[in-house]
Amino acid sequence: MEFWKEHVRLRLILMTVLFAAGLVMVIGGWSMTGKLAGLGWMLLGLILLLVALALYNKPFETPKKNKR
Repeated sequence: MEFWKEHVRLRLILMTVLFAAGLVMVIGGWSMTGKLAGLGWMLLGLILLLVALALYNKPFETPKKNKR
C-alpha cells in the first residue's frame, strides 16, 4: 500500500498526536497508584504508542508477493 509513502505530512501529524496522547495516558495512569482505572489508562496509552510505531514502520514494509 503506497498511501503512507505518498502522504508523509498526514503520517507525521498522526504519529505526533498518537505519541503525545500515548505518553500522557501512560504517565497519567501511572500517577493513579492503586486504582484499576490507572491500569486501563496505561494499557490504552501503550496501544496508542504501538499504533504510532506501526505508522512509522508502514512505509518501509516490503510488498507481499502473491504465490499463484
